[in-house]
Amino acid sequence: MHGWLLGGIAALLLLASLIARVPGHWWWLRICEFPRLQIGLAGAACALASPLADAAVTPWIAAGGLIVFAIQLRYILPWTPLWPVQVKRARHDRPDRCLTLLVANVLTPNRQSEALLAIIRKKDPDLILTLESDAWWGERLDEGLGDDWPHAVRVPLDNLYGMHLYSRRPLVDPKVKWLIQDDIPSIHCGIELESGERIRFHALHPRPPAPNESEESLWRDGELMLVAKHIHQDPVPTVVAGDLNDVAWSRSTRLFCRVSGMLDPRRGRGMFSTFHAQHALLRWPLDHVFASEHFTLRRMQRLPRFGSDHFPILTTLCYRPSRADEHDNPTATREEHRDAVETVEQAREREQDD
Repeated sequence: MHGWLLGGIAALLLLASLIARVPGHWWWLRICEFPRLQIGLAGAACALASPLADAAVTPWIAAGGLIVFAIQLRYILPWTPLWPVQVKRARHDRPDRCLTLLVANVLTPNRQSEALLAIIRKKDPDLILTLESDAWWGERLDEGLGDDWPHAVRVPLDNLYGMHLYSRRPLVDPKVKWLIQDDIPSIHCGIELESGERIRFHALHPRPPAPNESEESLWRDGELMLVAKHIHQDPVPTVVAGDLNDVAWSRSTRLFCRVSGMLDPRRGRGMFSTFHAQHALLRWPLDHVFASEHFTLRRMQRLPRFGSDHFPILTTLCYRPSRADEHDNPTATREEHRDAVETVEQAREREQDD
């Protein structure tokens, strides 16, 4: 009995590990990339429990579990402190060149606005990005933040894709764009630092690959690749933030970083898993902050939950272009750049057909 059960579990885990390596946009392919930590630990548990099975099948179960663990470890290890950091640690950086950003997916039906506002007041960020914020959330944020964050871009929607951006620093030429789908907004602007220097900022929240949302990840991947190509073509100091509905180690997020040349502050520091706030065993990093080589990192912190299914995340980046050469920027091959362009074209064509 133990042999059949452990063997079946090990086989399913191995199948999920192999499926995640298959290229394609179908949701059931891409969803296997999310729980790599959970699948890897389950594989290790199967290997440890293999002596409970019959002697004839113990080696096969142990081997299957260890293969699963090794496959998953290869993907998640860069997002642990065992790996070299990708964004260098800030040192002796001028405060007027640093920017603290708080990203929070509020979960539209969640009405615990005071809990989020208390976190904001305590952490006192320069920039606040909320996702899934509808008109009700917009009103509470306007009332609670008052004049302390005088610059704002408001996109209240009741389709789970509204977003609000509040800033202490002036926003330069802010625009709301509908990059791939006409019901999925994104915010793009310049930000003037206290030093007077300007950086570019992109706020994203693409549609996830899930049965109740989208049968494919094509629209999400198309939006990410479109922004990545734009950054690659105009490589100015840039920050990208939002709920990407994608994990840090996925095929599409890693391709986004290679095509854009953006760096992930999580690498070498930890996963900082922001979803799911109510289920400790089912968590992965969905809310992201990426920075170009022009920045160093002072801190990154997952904040307490406030009723949403996401934890907020707080990041302080310092503009330090003189240290750009210290970073090892990810780069894409010519074929990967071509794949990025094709993904954008396919997403736009599919959206027009629909």
